[in-house]
Amino acid sequence: MSKPKQSFYNLAWRWHFYAGLFVAPFMILLAITGIIYLFKPQLDPWMYRELMVVEAGPQRQSADTLLAQVRQAYPQGHVGQYLPPLNAVHSAQFVVHDGGRELNVFVDPYNAKVLGAQDGKQNLQAIARALHGELMVGTVGDRLVELAAGWGVVLVVSGLYLWWPRGRNSRGVLWPRLSARGRVLWRDLHAVSGFWGSALLLLMLLSGMTWTGLWGKQYADLWNRFPAAMWNDVPKSDQQAGALNSAHRQTVPWALENTPMPVSGAHAEHMGHHDMHSAPAAPQITLQQVEDLAKARGVAPGYSITSPNTAEGVFTIAVFADDPRNDATLHVDQYTGKVLADVRWHDYSPVARATELGVMLHEGKMFGPLNQIVILLVCLMILLGSVSGLVMWWKRRPSGGLGVPPLRHDLPRWKTAVTVMLVLGVVFPLVGVSMVVMWVVDSLVVRRGRVAVQA
Repeated sequence: MSKPKQSFYNLAWRWHFYAGLFVAPFMILLAITGIIYLFKPQLDPWMYRELMVVEAGPQRQSADTLLAQVRQAYPQGHVGQYLPPLNAVHSAQFVVHDGGRELNVFVDPYNAKVLGAQDGKQNLQAIARALHGELMVGTVGDRLVELAAGWGVVLVVSGLYLWWPRGRNSRGVLWPRLSARGRVLWRDLHAVSGFWGSALLLLMLLSGMTWTGLWGKQYADLWNRFPAAMWNDVPKSDQQAGALNSAHRQTVPWALENTPMPVSGAHAEHMGHHDMHSAPAAPQITLQQVEDLAKARGVAPGYSITSPNTAEGVFTIAVFADDPRNDATLHVDQYTGKVLADVRWHDYSPVARATELGVMLHEGKMFGPLNQIVILLVCLMILLGSVSGLVMWWKRRPSGGLGVPPLRHDLPRWKTAVTVMLVLGVVFPLVGVSMVVMWVVDSLVVRRGRVAVQA
């Protein structure tokens, strides 16, 4: 093998090692929380059966009747959202903000009986989702997840280079040498699972990155463009629809996150904009009218209705559908019931469509159980790759050291490799910044090591 290739192999090894040591704990956490959230459709009705499953009756009560019962049960609470029953045997759900807590309150739609409540932030799925998105520590966690996902892309790229057969037979390349023992077996499990899972792992990492606060926001700003005419040139507030989403709850589709919220304007002439923003909501249309509107407009089941918070706020009907072609986001004037905006799949740009499809594949919702099984296999591959990588490192690390692969001093500047790294550093700014930091630290460590050797 020629010296340059050998040397770049050495450099790729080093980058892969550093990235792996940082990324592996995050990947293990993301895979485990991802598996929990993946099976939400099956786990929720099983775990919360008495809250979520009801017996079908002859006649459903109106949304306003159900709302009145919830308000009676929580007189001090503010009802923020209503989720009509998904089907004939599902309860209706209200999101109630009460005494600093966010509650999911479930109501039997046939007899309007309040079935009970769960903590909206402290149930298994909400915790899994918040851990998955921002490690439950807000912005810092979001940036760490984004950094780990960006470095995950570097891991896949450098890992494929290290895996490349280079004239070896397929044993240990396309399938593991199960007869091997110790480190060789771990190495084969690591390399083979990494190879077979690489394309899907890249899809998972990139589709997941679209939700992140820094890279994802820039990506959304770049691609989520809607013509002004779509909003019927209605007055717009300074709030974006993304404000309706949180780490533990998804309301509007990704493609709508950075679109402006319209304002309810029937009374705008009677008070200043500032007064409207601080005054409480005073809807003149009922919740049932909004639900009827959703049905009349053919919005797919599974949608939520978010109530206005202020005098200028709107009702938002939104469905983040398992099949993104059924996505819908409607903003409704709280005074007149006029639809101020109605955005569907056909309004999305090609990039927004591709992203929504990627997100739904990521969440295992596109093709039912088959999609769930594929994503489960990817998560298991991620777990196997992360654990086997950590085991390999643990087995070969020297006592009292990290076991960083040695860097040859005759290393040539390998242009293509440097270009690939630079491109990844520019595309993912957090990765780029951390690369510079790592290069400085690494140079200091290597230099210190060299001085020690010379001494």
